[in-house]
Amino acid sequence: MQLDHSFTVPARLDDAWGLFQDLDRVAPCMPGAVLDTLDGDCFTGRVKVKVGAVQMSYRGEGTVTRDESARSMLLDLSGSETRGAGTAAATVTATLSATPAGTVVRVRTDLDITGRPAQFGRGIMAEVGDRIVQQFATRLEELLREAGPVASAASAASTSGPAGTLRGRLAPEPEAIDLGAAALPVLLRKAAAPTAAVLVAVVVIRMLRRRSRG
Repeated sequence: MQLDHSFTVPARLDDAWGLFQDLDRVAPCMPGAVLDTLDGDCFTGRVKVKVGAVQMSYRGEGTVTRDESARSMLLDLSGSETRGAGTAAATVTATLSATPAGTVVRVRTDLDITGRPAQFGRGIMAEVGDRIVQQFATRLEELLREAGPVASAASAASTSGPAGTLRGRLAPEPEAIDLGAAALPVLLRKAAAPTAAVLVAVVVIRMLRRRSRG
């Protein structure tokens, strides 16, 4: 499943690119996710999602590859449910470029997911992904405004502790992102046209019956 998203943050390209080097600061901007360890270009983390009343937790790992000249980074991610058989794997490519409004971030995700979230299908997952990316973009914009110019990649890497833990702290439990709630507006919109057609048909039938009785 391939998903494409983009968003713009009001920051210079160099500042936005510098922030993207610091996974410790960027990861909390992603809804439902926390970063547990960071060791060079390798990291581990957790993601928690809800589908209605059903809650699922994933634990996984990933690597990041950066292309400084292209202002692009590649994330190779894989994970599995902590209590279930569901799996998720993704290759995420984020490319940053300057615009008059700041920096546009284009994200392409090749996603392979099994288990209950897969029930939504590509169309709904794409629109749900849009909502999640917009939440991420809003938090990233807030971080950029609060922090100002960011540290270099070298200084960002130094925030990891000797054992790869983030500054020696234990990451908190992530707050689940409700995929069902995110998908509901999409489902309602997709159902609006068929529902309207049914209502029109009912009205027409009633009018015809009244005329036949008259």
